[in-house]
Amino acid sequence: MASAFRSPTRLIFVFGVMVLCSVSPVRSWSKEGHILTCRIAQKLLEAGPAHAVENLLPDYAKGDLSALCVWPDQIRHWYKYRWTSPLHFIDTPDHACSYEYSRDCHDQHGLKDMCVDGAIQNFTSQLQHYGEGTSDRRYNMTEALLFLSHFMGDIHQPMHVGFTSDEGGNTIDLRWYRHKSNLHHVRLLFSSYKFEELDYEKRLPNKENVKVWDREIILTALKEYYDKDLDLLQEDLEKNITNGLWHDDLSSWTECNDLIACPHKYASESIQLACKYGYEGVKSGETLSEDYFDTRMPIVMKRIVQGGVRLAMILNRVFSDTHADVAAT
Repeated sequence: MASAFRSPTRLIFVFGVMVLCSVSPVRSWSKEGHILTCRIAQKLLEAGPAHAVENLLPDYAKGDLSALCVWPDQIRHWYKYRWTSPLHFIDTPDHACSYEYSRDCHDQHGLKDMCVDGAIQNFTSQLQHYGEGTSDRRYNMTEALLFLSHFMGDIHQPMHVGFTSDEGGNTIDLRWYRHKSNLHHVRLLFSSYKFEELDYEKRLPNKENVKVWDREIILTALKEYYDKDLDLLQEDLEKNITNGLWHDDLSSWTECNDLIACPHKYASESIQLACKYGYEGVKSGETLSEDYFDTRMPIVMKRIVQGGVRLAMILNRVFSDTHADVAAT
């Protein structure tokens, strides 16, 4: 690695009608997307790994991983963490609609491994040292957990693996229903942040410019189907995992012979979805509304869930029962 690293019926019906539409892209989930991915993952943890995750979370998180899953977005422009900024996405050749690690995983200066795939590999490797306990000070295990959890959301947001020239859809200006947006979502710039106290909404530079894939589709679904209640949406997603739409897909989603190599597959899925559903038929200046929402919303929801299921798979394997009672930093 690079040296810089050291439904009830509601959702089932909606997805049942649109299931053939598949899933679509985003360049980094919004607060809501990351919260859902982390909540889903934490509920799927086995007892030992669940205990390890709680050990690593600061006390004020009260054992809730989702409370800090947005943290990497908020510190990426701090001087100390500026090196993490390119780790949230992958830029691929325009219209190639494919991903190759050796070709695409680098920052704007060509430094290898500096992309979301490389970041997942790096922080997964760090967490594999958890069993060595507090005597191993090479890694900050809490930060590794938070970065891994966040980046597993990012890599499943199709527009996070987008075209180089438009920065994953960020420069494609659109209208979402009645307000301005862009295909991905504006990049968030934070000048100050307290790790313990976060008010995400107040720190958005311009609420009208949030991305279609990052946030608009999720917020529209919340408004139209869930009375803006994130807990209700989460319930429907989880019911589709246990007994519904995706129950039979779980084994294929979590198939992974090599934890370090599997993120390649997740990135490849995202660029293919970005090409087929994110970019297809979209032109700058266009207004996107019902048709785009109806066909892309199932894709967004599926990718959020896949990110959570796969994050749980990684954490369950990294934090085996033999390591569960070891306190790390």
